Amino acid sequence: MLIRTEGLTFNFGNQTVVKSLSLEVPEGSIYGFLGPNGAGKTTTIKLLLNLLKTRNGSIHIFEKELQNNRINILSQIGSLIEQPALYLHLTGEENLRNRALLLQIPEKRVDEMLDLVHLTAAAHKKAGQYSLGMKQRLGIALALLSNPKLLILDEPTNGLDPNGIIEVRELLIRLATKHQKTVFVSSHLLAEVERIASHVGIINNGELLFQGSIKDLEALSQPQVQIETNNSFDTANFLTRNRFMVTHVNEHHVFIPYSSKEKMGEINTLLIQNGYNIFSISKQRKDLEKLFLAITQKPKP
Repeated sequence: MLIRTEGLTFNFGNQTVVKSLSLEVPEGSIYGFLGPNGAGKTTTIKLLLNLLKTRNGSIHIFEKELQNNRINILSQIGSLIEQPALYLHLTGEENLRNRALLLQIPEKRVDEMLDLVHLTAAAHKKAGQYSLGMKQRLGIALALLSNPKLLILDEPTNGLDPNGIIEVRELLIRLATKHQKTVFVSSHLLAEVERIASHVGIINNGELLFQGSIKDLEALSQPQVQIETNNSFDTANFLTRNRFMVTHVNEHHVFIPYSSKEKMGEINTLLIQNGYNIFSISKQRKDLEKLFLAITQKPKP
């Protein structure tokens, strides 16, 4: 495990914002740290980066205890918390060159990072004229300048438009798959985490509610097939007679458990062949709120 915490707890005054957190982040993974705003994600990240001092519990990164190996560990971590700190009056390239000079990193890394985050064409444009997505990518380039093993990002797609979200998403996938980085990324967006993560931890009110692979999360989220039809109750009866389990039906929609794309296609063909008017058929996932409810209401073994 590249990151391992045990019993990690942190208080602001009388308020406990992180409660006995035990994280396990595998090397080479994209670990999605998922939770609503105010759940304790940023506090946890600041503890991992030693920006807040650990008072209760332990943090091990690269199999070393953080407090006693702070300089060695942090030298191998790149991070971006909330918005990147950029010199807006300087170009993207100048921002990177300044950081390289400060860290005594060879200047050739600047061009490599601009290419990696697809900002070479905008290298001589002032950072203040960058879109939000470009600023986030430049912030990630700054975090990667020292070639860290671990990248920690706090809500990197927050406030971005759809194009910006796609740009950052594709970059994170490239970093993990092509450049063998371990990426720890926090988000409050369930759908976004599902698109990029290999492993997931879900936190709410400072407590870790779930931790596992993305396959484990998919099993927990119990996706449904939503069928929109002109006669939902008749359609539901037909599906039940044909041994499909109908989980819910309302005036316009029928819901059955999702198993595969192929099975969804078979259901669509079967209904059409039997004269049912199907307006749409799609895979639906639980949103974050419903997923939290499913986890918290799940009977304990």
